[in-house]
This record gives sequence, structure tokens and C-alpha cells, in this order.
Amino acid sequence: MLTPYDTIGVNYSDLRKPDSRIEMVISKALGTAGTVLNVGAGTGSYEPADRSVTAIEPSIEMIRQRGALAAPVKQGYAENLPFDDNSFDASTAILTVHHWADKEKGLNEMRRVTRGPIVLLTFDPLHQGFWLADYIPEIVKLDEAQMPRMTDFEEWLGPVEITPVPIPHDCSDGFLGAYWRRPAAYLDPKIRAAISCFWALDNVSAAMKKLAGDLNSGAWAQRYSELLDVDEYDLGYRLVTTKC
Repeated sequence: MLTPYDTIGVNYSDLRKPDSRIEMVISKALGTAGTVLNVGAGTGSYEPADRSVTAIEPSIEMIRQRGALAAPVKQGYAENLPFDDNSFDASTAILTVHHWADKEKGLNEMRRVTRGPIVLLTFDPLHQGFWLADYIPEIVKLDEAQMPRMTDFEEWLGPVEITPVPIPHDCSDGFLGAYWRRPAAYLDPKIRAAISCFWALDNVSAAMKKLAGDLNSGAWAQRYSELLDVDEYDLGYRLVTTKC
């Protein structure tokens, strides 16, 4: 069965390189866990090298792009994890939950197979977002439709700790908010092709034309001047970690 990432995933590993600062946040949340399940693992970003990791990923294209040193991977879905109860010390799902067909079932499956913390990197759809939504307002509606609210995680998993994850201005992982201080990057179709929301939107050529014009005229820099000297920014990305 093909998934959206069998198309989106082309060249994904070249553009979505894990950022070391985000890696540190995830590693700290994992605590002393020795065995980790990575759900919706993609090409292997943020899989800790100092722990025993098992990955599960539905897209064969993403699996093909996993490096030689990546963790062992099974093709499968979060909603039906092929593991016994309490098989892992911890589990992770990094920028993936919003793509699951049944988010509650997938998270319940993670709880079933995990003895300790579940660590999720996600986005708060109630956050104000960032300047790209001024050019593409549809992004806000898409986030509201796809992204679980923070209250959903506690309902599905029990008590959780929710921590903002500010994004550095030179983030190496090219997800949607990574280029907040490098606006010209969004004009590159190759970069947009590795960002899933652009595949769910209609033609954005008019928005990109307006952005290009504002960059050339200096209007963008004037409008968002407060961002130009900021090293990191809270765009709404959140680390959700279970407390039990």
C-alpha cells in the first residue's frame, strides 16, 4: 500500500537532516531508556545512536533512503504495531502523528508497547504560527484539520509534559518552520517538495510570487524586521512527553 510519503519522500534525506539542538532535546526527554521504538521513523532522523533503536515506517520510499547506520526498520503502521506489550523502554514519534489515519489508536499502541516515556515532537495548532501564513493562510486551516490539540494527548495518553521547542534560525531539518529566517528558501520547489503540507495545498505559485516580490523590494525585511537578529523562535513546535 502506497503512502503520501512514497511521493513526498523523494530526496527527503538530503533536505531533512536532523538538527543537533533538537536531537539534544529529544535525547534528554528519553532519560535512561536503553531500548527505543521510533514510530513513523522516516529516513531515521533523531534516532539516538547511543541506544538500541527499532524503527517502524509505512513508506517504502522512506525506508529505501535510510542510511547504512540507521536502526533496523520494519514496514508497518502506528495503528498496528507488531510488538508485544511493554517491549521497549521508551518510544518516539517525530513530526509524524498528524499523518496517522487514527491518531488515538496509534498513540494507544505506543502506550501498549512502551514501559516508560513516550516522546513526541509535534505542533500546537492553536499557536499563532509564523509569517508564512500571511502569504498562505490555508496553512492555518490545514494545521487545525491535521494536528492534534495539546489537550488530545493527555486524553489519549494520560498526564503529559508539554515543552516549547524553539527552532534555531539555521535549522538543518527542513520541515515547514525551519526557514523562518531564510524566507527565500520557500521559493525553491525542491525545498517545498520535502515539506508535507505543500503537497496538501492547492497551487501556491501566486503566494510565492508575492513573497518573491516582497523579498526583492525589501518589504518582507521591513515587515518582519524583528526576526532578523533573533537566533531562535517559538513557532509552535512542542515536545510532548508522558509522565508515567
